[in-house]
Amino acid sequence: MRAGWIRLWRGTAWGGIGLSLYAGWLTVDDIRDRASSEREISAACDRLVSPAAVMDLRGGMVRAQPGDDDRLDASELPSSCTVYEVPGPGKTKGLFTLVVRGSSSEPMNWIGDDSQLEPFYGSIGSDRDDIKNSDFTAVADRRPEPQPVGDGILGWYGNWYTTVRAECGPGSSVAPPTLLHITARADYEDVSAADRQRLARVARSAADRLTDRIGCRTRLPDLPDHPLPTASALRPAQSADGSCRWFAQHVKHQGQGKLPDRFLATPARDANPVESCLLAVNPDQVGQIAEGLPDDKRDYARSARTHSPLWLRTVSYFGAEARTVGYDRLGSEDEIITTGTAGQGGGAWWASSVCDGKQALHTLSSSYLYDSMLSSQTLSSLFRAYVGDITKQRGCTHVRYPGAKDFRRS
Repeated sequence: MRAGWIRLWRGTAWGGIGLSLYAGWLTVDDIRDRASSEREISAACDRLVSPAAVMDLRGGMVRAQPGDDDRLDASELPSSCTVYEVPGPGKTKGLFTLVVRGSSSEPMNWIGDDSQLEPFYGSIGSDRDDIKNSDFTAVADRRPEPQPVGDGILGWYGNWYTTVRAECGPGSSVAPPTLLHITARADYEDVSAADRQRLARVARSAADRLTDRIGCRTRLPDLPDHPLPTASALRPAQSADGSCRWFAQHVKHQGQGKLPDRFLATPARDANPVESCLLAVNPDQVGQIAEGLPDDKRDYARSARTHSPLWLRTVSYFGAEARTVGYDRLGSEDEIITTGTAGQGGGAWWASSVCDGKQALHTLSSSYLYDSMLSSQTLSSLFRAYVGDITKQRGCTHVRYPGAKDFRRS
């Protein structure tokens, strides 16, 4: 009996040693895989990111790989790199993308009714059961308004990305572009608050490395110490505040009519180079609007309850940002708006001004078909109220508005 116990004890001991060795081998193998992944990420993203920080996203991982055809080259902008999580052999999941853009011959800031600018999933005609027949405009679930990082000079962020901006000042040895946008983006859903902080640090670090490498003289503010909260739920327009405060005043004096009854604002800060306000119509208001329209337009209005939400967005761009605003021109190249002008195109209108000695553009975008439900007088009055308010708040001069003909539908 005693000999049997001894044999059992020895077998257990050797088995434990074997398992320990196997576990140690797996640990070493994991370390090697992670180190290899980090080297690949660094190379694919042109050494602009901390690969360890990228691999700490989504709770951390052992293996990741860059996309074969999506590798960043900072000498040729725009450029990007994409990284995928590898949860098992032959399997990949979206993880991270770094995008670097520079002011050149194409827009960096977009306005209009292009599908990429839609704030609500219902606006892209999804047939998903959890979206169809829902209250689309209660939450900006596709593209919430970007929130400023700190006072906004450093950039802005959303639920799943951070964009850091850098202006190359006097003494820079870099040739154009003189304005850079560096965006760190999570390519998965339900991005945690901790991951938003990681993305902000990755974008800020990438901007530091890039500006230093290309000789761009700039001073990037530090990231704020506090968390980066997000906002996506819309509220009643009568209580509009922040960047949408002007709209509450406009409705108070002009009446609701067919105008939006919901808003999503961003903090109104004088230093912010980009400031936006989202306005939308809830389903009950859609029904009221539809009842007041001619028969040939009534069905279009009712479609806003099922797949085409009604929304408006105002955005102002100041300084260097104003020189990179553009819109999609159907059948031709994208159009960059010339500062100092006023007009319309691509489902948007713009006005111009001079703020603190720098050019500014003030814009109004409309969802597809919504502007056809509003009279030209309503649109013009609304836009003038917005531009008049923000130029007064910023102390802007030389304000130029679109002409009455720009608000007439062809």
